[in-house]
Amino acid sequence: MLNRWLWLSALVIVLDQLSKAWITNYFAYGENLYVLSVFNLVLVHNTGAAFSFLSDAGGVQRWLFGIIAVVASVWIVSLLRRHATQLLFSLALSLILGGALGNLIDRIAYGYVIDFLHFHWDEHYFPAFNVADSAITCGAFLLILDSFTGKKHGSAAG
Repeated sequence: MLNRWLWLSALVIVLDQLSKAWITNYFAYGENLYVLSVFNLVLVHNTGAAFSFLSDAGGVQRWLFGIIAVVASVWIVSLLRRHATQLLFSLALSLILGGALGNLIDRIAYGYVIDFLHFHWDEHYFPAFNVADSAITCGAFLLILDSFTGKKHGSAAG
């Protein structure tokens, strides 16, 4: 069953990398395309974490976030191995794993993460994000939802 979850993570990585390849092939850095009244496509680079956290840290954040992604990925795979039959929990972890590795690929290859999905309301703009970020967010939401089921998934074998 573990393979099913790893395949889902791999699918997230592929979709993330394909979408980033598409945007970088068709957009110049900073180019903005109006799609809907609340949504634009824009090519930006994020050297930090979510919401550009630590983006001005002088480059150390590239390796810091890379190490965090690798450690988290190893931990997630170990959790998936132990809890592969728990649908919602494993789905959440698979999405988070795929998203973390998708952004890790960018950090290693470019030193930044490629973002391009940009939502806004009037003059209020949400920071741009990507498919990997969406998978991480959905996975986190599913973990919260799963926490209400009463099952415990901690680091102990269950």
